Amino acid sequence: MALPPPDPVFTLRGTAAPINTLHFSCRGAGPPLLYSGSAKGCVHVWNLKNRRAESVLEGHGGASVIWVSTLGSTDVLLSQGRDMRVCLWDLKEGRNGVTHTLHTGSVGFCQCSVLETETNKTLLALPAEHTEEIKVVELFTQTPICSLIPDSKRGMLMCMKMWQADSGPMLCAGYEDGSLVLWDVFHRRPLSCLKTNPEPVTCLDFDTKRQKGISGSSDKTLTSWTIDSQQNLQMQDSVALTNPGVSQLCVRADGKIVAAAGWDGSVRVYGWKRLKPLAVLQHHKDLILSVAFSDHPEPSHRLMAAGSKDQRISLWSIYPEN
Repeated sequence: MALPPPDPVFTLRGTAAPINTLHFSCRGAGPPLLYSGSAKGCVHVWNLKNRRAESVLEGHGGASVIWVSTLGSTDVLLSQGRDMRVCLWDLKEGRNGVTHTLHTGSVGFCQCSVLETETNKTLLALPAEHTEEIKVVELFTQTPICSLIPDSKRGMLMCMKMWQADSGPMLCAGYEDGSLVLWDVFHRRPLSCLKTNPEPVTCLDFDTKRQKGISGSSDKTLTSWTIDSQQNLQMQDSVALTNPGVSQLCVRADGKIVAAAGWDGSVRVYGWKRLKPLAVLQHHKDLILSVAFSDHPEPSHRLMAAGSKDQRISLWSIYPEN
């Protein structure tokens, strides 16, 4: 007989707004942190030891924050708002000021993607004013690297993920027509296209170690895909959802499980190898908008976080890593 799914380890409250995005930062000298971006334009910095908000950052004039990330140094925070800006925050020695901002021109919901390259450059891919366009810039100098626009009409850019390949930076983007496009960033050209869903691709994640990704949509299907030796996107597996709609997907760093943030208020957990359903976590009373896995150096301390439209963040210990 299967064991019932666990309850959350704890829940964070106090944002007074839907939780759009989450990001763990547990590798610094201080306590493990969780950053959350809310629909009221705030970034809460949660101390996971005392389970309280250490600070609240307001840099987007009340516009919804849809993406947050830290760089490897952990002292630099990036936040993206629907005020068409990306803010860079200096968090060194207790500071919390915006050092500079980048204008995106986009009022959509597509999240940015950041990559710290092997050549010590930090690239930022951001949605642009034209709804199909991706702009890639060097973050600190704001030097334009390239602009990526599909050859054929694919509708609005919905989601993207950039990573470092042997040949250079690569980016996979999901579009409104239900297709994925794999881009060679430095050569500014599409390498492959794959139609994965009849509805818009709402989210994706990519596992660089296994050269395998997963995408979700507003329909009832999750699709996994691979990149072959010729840089072609190839369908692999699919799994049907009980209820339609996924906001975000996150593959855990050990490549064992993947979590899906459902519009039905559930987090669904699957085995990453063959998308075998493992658990349905039900705690929230509204859409799950974000899901993230901890990067804590101690595997026993790694948690999963889910952020919801119900203004709460739940923390889970699910299938602990060995």
